[in-house]
Amino acid sequence: MMRTMIAVVCAAGMTAAASAQQSSQTATAEFVGKDGTDIGRATLTAGGKGVLIEMEISGLPKDTWVAFHAHEMGRCDPKDGFKSAGEHFAGEDENAEHGFLASNGPHAGDMPNQYVGADGTLRAQIFNSFVSLDDKATALRGRALVIHAHSDDNRSQPSGDAGDRLACAVVK
Repeated sequence: MMRTMIAVVCAAGMTAAASAQQSSQTATAEFVGKDGTDIGRATLTAGGKGVLIEMEISGLPKDTWVAFHAHEMGRCDPKDGFKSAGEHFAGEDENAEHGFLASNGPHAGDMPNQYVGADGTLRAQIFNSFVSLDDKATALRGRALVIHAHSDDNRSQPSGDAGDRLACAVVK
């Protein structure tokens, strides 16, 4: 009887620990547009060496390339054009420059441009090996994901000449 109780308690503890670990390996982010309405969602999943971001966002300019970045602050206020999200997330190297083509780049939060289809919806899966969900210096949880109006030229400082911020989501 005692062994059975110990086994049940241990199994319950292991299940709770596994469940907690599983939930900490994923995050979500709800995108809002410039008018404050909900326009999409991203699911982030921790991998061994980075984070997979799967997203679908509607109401964007049709048939165009847009920039996609992680920003340093976890705030998305449409009233200030999402400037509340702060600058691009540099990650561990605060001296890194913006852009994949910059001599001292990229920022950890720099990601490839994304294509918005004819229906105005961006659907993408992006893996970023420079970030994590929760490791202190590289964590995306608590930061913002931002879609810009233009494509990123991957060189211009500090933001790749990507234009206005069209959509923003806080990673939770």
